[in-house]
Amino acid sequence: MSYQVYQRAQTSNESPSQIEYRLFAQVTNALIDVKDKPIRDSETIAALDWNRRMWSVYSSDCGAKGNQLPDQLRAGIISLAIWVSKHTSLVMRGKESIDNLININKTVMEGLADQAKLQADAAKTEAQPLNRGRPINASL
Repeated sequence: MSYQVYQRAQTSNESPSQIEYRLFAQVTNALIDVKDKPIRDSETIAALDWNRRMWSVYSSDCGAKGNQLPDQLRAGIISLAIWVSKHTSLVMRGKESIDNLININKTVMEGLADQAKLQADAAKTEAQPLNRGRPINASL
């Protein structure tokens, strides 16, 4: 990764949910692009590996000390990551469809989109001045 890309990421106005959504979208699009290609195609293997590595990172993060997600959500993400890893192996052996991986990612993306909207709404609310129920005097 170039230094400029790293700098842009550091100064991004995106919320964590928006960043995670964008990553899921990129990985899911890669899976969609290869879904009709042969399993042994290098692009297919790369997309499946990218998806598995992404889920592995999320699993590791959820297992890390100090992660502030609720325990039940962390456990669910770890369980999904284990399932993704096992299912990916089956896909690579030609025993399962890549469609299930795409569907799981899309479902998570829906949740991330909802979370990003809540975060954006909360940020807007925090940025609004308090008027404590009184009309705001525009002449001040």
